[in-house]
Amino acid sequence: MPIFMNPFQKHDVSDFPDVYVPLAHAERRASSFQETKIDMKESKIDDSDGSPSRDYNTQTIESMKAEIDMDIAASGHDTAYDKKSKVINKAIMDIGMGWYQWELFVLCGFGWLADNLVLQVVALTLPSLTSEFGVSETQVRYTTCSLFLGLCLGASFWGVASDVIGRRLAFNMTLFIAGIFGMAVAGGPNWIGTCGLYASLGIGVGGNLPVDGALFLEFLPTASQGLLTLLSVWWPLGQLIGSLVAWGFLTKYACDASLSACSLVASGEPCCTRDMNMGWRYLNVTCGAIIFAMFVARFFFFHLFESPKYLLSRGRQAEAVATVHGIAYKNKKKTWLSEEVLNAVGGDPEVTSDLELSTTQIISRFFGKFSKDRIGPLFATKRLGIMTSLIWFCWLTIGMGYPLFNAFLPQYLQNSSKGGTPTPNNIVYRNYAITSIVGVPGSIIAAYTVDVKYIGRKYTIAIATLITGILLFLFTISSDPNFQLTFTSLEAFFQNIMYGVLYAYTPEVFPAPNRGTGTGIASCLNRISGLCAPIVAVHAGSVNPKAPIYASGGLILAAFVAMCCFPIETRGKQSL
Repeated sequence: MPIFMNPFQKHDVSDFPDVYVPLAHAERRASSFQETKIDMKESKIDDSDGSPSRDYNTQTIESMKAEIDMDIAASGHDTAYDKKSKVINKAIMDIGMGWYQWELFVLCGFGWLADNLVLQVVALTLPSLTSEFGVSETQVRYTTCSLFLGLCLGASFWGVASDVIGRRLAFNMTLFIAGIFGMAVAGGPNWIGTCGLYASLGIGVGGNLPVDGALFLEFLPTASQGLLTLLSVWWPLGQLIGSLVAWGFLTKYACDASLSACSLVASGEPCCTRDMNMGWRYLNVTCGAIIFAMFVARFFFFHLFESPKYLLSRGRQAEAVATVHGIAYKNKKKTWLSEEVLNAVGGDPEVTSDLELSTTQIISRFFGKFSKDRIGPLFATKRLGIMTSLIWFCWLTIGMGYPLFNAFLPQYLQNSSKGGTPTPNNIVYRNYAITSIVGVPGSIIAAYTVDVKYIGRKYTIAIATLITGILLFLFTISSDPNFQLTFTSLEAFFQNIMYGVLYAYTPEVFPAPNRGTGTGIASCLNRISGLCAPIVAVHAGSVNPKAPIYASGGLILAAFVAMCCFPIETRGKQSL
């Protein structure tokens, strides 16, 4: 296979020889149909002659239609497009996990890594912006606000755009924009200009989580969709990389914290000049280059097939079939999918009018996830309604509590006490790097403890959240750097457990037909509260430097109280 891939190459089934096998001779995965038969028995669905439901041969068109009818009844959409997209789901499940999905896991993980890397870079840059541009330690926190504004706009835009222009283009453009503006930030002429560049950077990186998650999910077999939660393992790696790069640059190429900006002192007095303060620029250009390198890996060294569901929605059925054949070829497996099977289940595209979706229909479906009809079922029962309200509350409070502490941690480490001597840069960024390293195992341990008997998701996340909240308050007790290092390291460790479980637990508690709506609203609430966090930090910090930390701890403990009331435990149970 060539090293350099053509990222826009289109395919035909003839490009992938020896992967097709007729449905009558195909090996179907038993689990995909056994679940359907169980559902049929529970629903008491009978055959046309009134007799109890019989065992179906999974290798016939009739059995395929029965499976699809079951899925369609649960989804709420009954068009030729929906039927054929369900058939593609079955085909991908029968192919199973393979090299293509594992390579895609790594490349989608780049997006999660970049998301947290950018958040950490901004946090690490704030003290240097204060020194060089003369912005107060509280006002400079609006820099984070500009990034979150870009993140919100990016998440909204790219979520819709990926449905209109295709997953493949959106998947690559998010990292391309993030890499370009990540490097451009290094040339920020003043504070306002730097904020504008960070907002532009946010528009690019903000699309990573919604686009990468959706793309990865569409190529995953149903039985392996739990791997989507493992993408959160890449999150702490972003913080680790950012902190290590900062430790190298900001300890050598940053102004001493005692120096003021040249615009604030008289001519001839010692001040912080641009040449003395190049560390934050080196940090941004380096991390921007890392993100751009990840884009190059995605764009040129891995051939990403366009989403077959997107191709179906645009009336490109032959290409959708070729994509599934390409996955089978990459995984060294066989597939029974053909246009004939699609047409038998969903109708011939030449005589079926509802196969191709217009741009208006695609956008309508995207926003339809948040309609009353889609939200209503999340409150269908008292138990589910309580669970939905509590999980959304947790995303809202943690969405603000997390950045109130972590987005300004370098400032807290440098200015630990009001009127005290600033902590030297080498200690600040060394401690920040150590904190990041200690936090990495948290996500891995979370993946283990959620399946431990008598602990499960509910108690793992509750215990980790309680400890995180307590540690935030303990952090404020002393200004000793070693004391603070101990508690920031422990906080990072338990915080990553909390977030890792939250990402896994949230989609599991929602019913499958409305899972996208439930998780989408949770993510939206998280971003909105994150956007408000810098505003709270500016105004509260101007009254008491420790007030944002108290607010962060209070919000995390509020989430803990809500978690104690979770009525659903999903350990060892199938998703609803």
